Formats: sequence, C-alpha cells, structure tokens
Amino acid sequence: MLVAIDLRCAAMADDAELVAGLRTGDEAAFAALVREHHAAMVRVATSVVGSRAVADEVVQDTWLAVVRGIERFEGRSSLKTWLFHILVNRARTAVGKERRSGTVTAEGLDDRFDAAGAWASPPVPWSDEVDDRLVAERLAPSARRLIDELPDMQRQVVLLRDVEGLPADDVAEMLGLTAGNQRVLLHRARTRVRAGLEAEMDVR
Repeated sequence: MLVAIDLRCAAMADDAELVAGLRTGDEAAFAALVREHHAAMVRVATSVVGSRAVADEVVQDTWLAVVRGIERFEGRSSLKTWLFHILVNRARTAVGKERRSGTVTAEGLDDRFDAAGAWASPPVPWSDEVDDRLVAERLAPSARRLIDELPDMQRQVVLLRDVEGLPADDVAEMLGLTAGNQRVLLHRARTRVRAGLEAEMDVR
C-alpha cells in the first residue's frame, strides 16, 4: 500500500514538473512527453479511427491542443489521463457523428453479471494469471495481434485500461460508457484475448 502511495506521489511530482515546463515553453519537457506517449497515442487513435493516416493526424492535432491548452490543465486527473482524454475526443470527432457509439446493452449477458450490468462475481484479470515472464514475453506479439482483432470498443477499452493503465472511471468517461458497460467490454476483451493465447499455447 505504501509503495502504491509512493508511486502515485512520484507520478504527481513528475506531472507537476512537466506541466511547469510546458507552461514556460520548455521544449525538453514537450519532447519528454512526446517520447513517453506518442506511440501509445497512435495505437489508441488507430483503434478508434481505423486508419493509421487519420490516426497520425489525430495525434498531431492532440499535441497542438495540449500545447495550446496546458494552462487549463487543473491537475484533477493525471497528465496522462488528460492527454488521452483529449486524444479520444479528437479521434471520435474525426470519425464523425455517424459512427456507432459502441454502447453495450444487457442482451446476451450471462449470470456473471447482475441486472444492472455489474459483476456478480468479479473475474481475476487474465494478466494476473500469467506467472511465467518468459511465456508472457513470448506471447506478447500474439497478444498485440489479438487485441488488434477485437471489436472497436473492446479494443479501445482494453488498450486504455490494460495497456495504458488508465483508471476505469476515466476510461468510461472518455468513451461515453457507463461503468457497467465499461466492465462488460473489458471482460469480453480480456476473455477473447485469453482464449486466443490459450489456443496458441495448446498448439505450441
């Protein structure tokens, strides 16, 4: 618990330093932010818009918005969460209002969920069950491929939650989902990826 608190405090200190640098026009601070997040932003944007070329434009637009809007950053979330919130908004705008919202209905849910869509019995994240680091590293390329093959909203949720480590509430807000829908999408994504990995391990 103390370790987690220390890590959060360190992240807040890093955020404060970066924000201060960005507000004074420090190019090194901006370069550090780009180095840390650019590749992940392209990956998430691509998962939303479905096109690498459009995703690149969305990411560039996001960086411009960050530079222009850094004075409005209030620190109520982490800098990373704020950054990805801008990214997702830009990406969703890019695909237009006609794109499906991806909201999950209660239809087809099994007895692991209650009537409100909440967990009746929360699952153990599949990643927690992979104890052998060598096996995990060997399966990483397959996991990335399986994530890329997920339906749009499942892919976006699992990338933001499990790959980028953003909080559940923030991800739900970014994607316009209820907390229950976000949990359902994440569970379905994890289940599909786990099933794919288990199939590959059986083959090997």
